[in-house]
Amino acid sequence: MSPVPRRPFDPVTTGALVLAVVAVSSSAPLVAFAAAPALAVAFWRNLLSVAVLGPFSATRRRAEFRSLRVGAGRREGVYCVLSGVALAAHFATWMPSAKLTSVAAATALCATQPVWQGLIARAQGRRLPGAVWVGIAVAVAGAGVATGADFAVSGRAVAGDLLAVAGGMFAAVYTALGERARTTISTTTYTTICYGVCALLLLVVCLVGRVPLTGFDTDTWLVVLALVAGAQLLGHSMFNFALKKVSATTVSVLALLEAPGAALIGWAWLGQLPGVTALLGLALLLSGVAVVVLGGARRARPLSTAVPADAAPPGD
Repeated sequence: MSPVPRRPFDPVTTGALVLAVVAVSSSAPLVAFAAAPALAVAFWRNLLSVAVLGPFSATRRRAEFRSLRVGAGRREGVYCVLSGVALAAHFATWMPSAKLTSVAAATALCATQPVWQGLIARAQGRRLPGAVWVGIAVAVAGAGVATGADFAVSGRAVAGDLLAVAGGMFAAVYTALGERARTTISTTTYTTICYGVCALLLLVVCLVGRVPLTGFDTDTWLVVLALVAGAQLLGHSMFNFALKKVSATTVSVLALLEAPGAALIGWAWLGQLPGVTALLGLALLLSGVAVVVLGGARRARPLSTAVPADAAPPGD
């Protein structure tokens, strides 16, 4: 069957994509600005997202929730829970990285997710096109240059770089698990369960680690609400809307604009301007990731692992 032709970008779709990129680009600068522990911000971000999604899911997805507790549906339910565990690990590594290293480095290094996604696919027995391996090599080289540049800044910045890379790895695991769950489960049900499990685990980590969850100033609470409305809900929603007329590959490539977008916001708002060497490394890294995304898209995905049209790529 020939692919369904897609119409050229219309003004509404273009506006939705611009809004989505801006929304996800604001994540790292907001986390860096918040006068609160990154883990606490991550907890409230997920809990409040569940508070928004929960009422709709409870009233419109009851049958779907029940199906996850019996028969074959239990497997998808397990995937939802495990995906929430991986998402918690992603937030627990990436969000602290935004406070330790520059916004540009944290966002770009976490954007290596498609690279790890390709390696996971290879471990699952899928053959990867040669272009994907080239892209992986270029991305790894770029990450090495960017991280090496931060050695001249501080050990704190290097620690942030490593956490950002770990955040990208966990995001890949989160997506791989979500891909299995979303073959039969709606995005709303999936995200409600996933965000709920994530919030619960982050709560436990905060309580055990005695991370304060309250007592923040008004600006910090506004940052949390902006993260919920922006990157967590609005960014994903606009990408979902655009998928009706734009291919998933195009959306994936456009999502990479989060890195330069976050760098620009971090420079204009927080005064963070990475050095020339770091910028060259980040540019090389993003080029490699783009090659991975485009090269991987050339190989058709089996029907059994296809992601529904309403499933957007996970963002920060």
